[in-house]
Amino acid sequence: MPRSAVPKPGQVPAESKQTLDGFTKRVGFTPNMLATFALSPIAFNAWAAMFDSLSKALDVKTRDSIGLAVSEVNVCNYSLTVHSFTAEVMAELPGNEILLARKGHASDPKRDAAVQFARKVIGTRGKVSDADVKAVRDAGYTDANVMEIVALVASYSLTNFFNNVFDPEKDFPAVTPAGSI
Repeated sequence: MPRSAVPKPGQVPAESKQTLDGFTKRVGFTPNMLATFALSPIAFNAWAAMFDSLSKALDVKTRDSIGLAVSEVNVCNYSLTVHSFTAEVMAELPGNEILLARKGHASDPKRDAAVQFARKVIGTRGKVSDADVKAVRDAGYTDANVMEIVALVASYSLTNFFNNVFDPEKDFPAVTPAGSI
């Protein structure tokens, strides 16, 4: 059950309005999570700036696969609905790839290395081994790419934690609950 009412357009703080309107235009509607998050202009605008910057990192299939893996570990059903939808529609990942990503894998070897590494980062709270870093580098990722993977894990975790705390009503197609796959 939602722990915060979704604000109506006139209730969104002025400092968040431009950012929220930008997301609404891109998505085609205002997701409940974003409208709720916009209640704090400081947190929302900081996250949005990070989100926009990280949208240039890696490729969309890898980003969405990392989002699915991280959301699965964090048991964030709202984010799983969002990432499943965007992975299918925007990244054109088929259902079997979405399920693989939720389990921390991908059929593409390079993307698989990134997703496995992301899952290790969140699972160990960043205390990965030298072998973990070597494996992602050996797959073809630069140190800058590894930093981007870590930043994506942190960014997705922020929205996962937000969604787990405030539990906004889901407004994307339902997915199999976390832990059931």
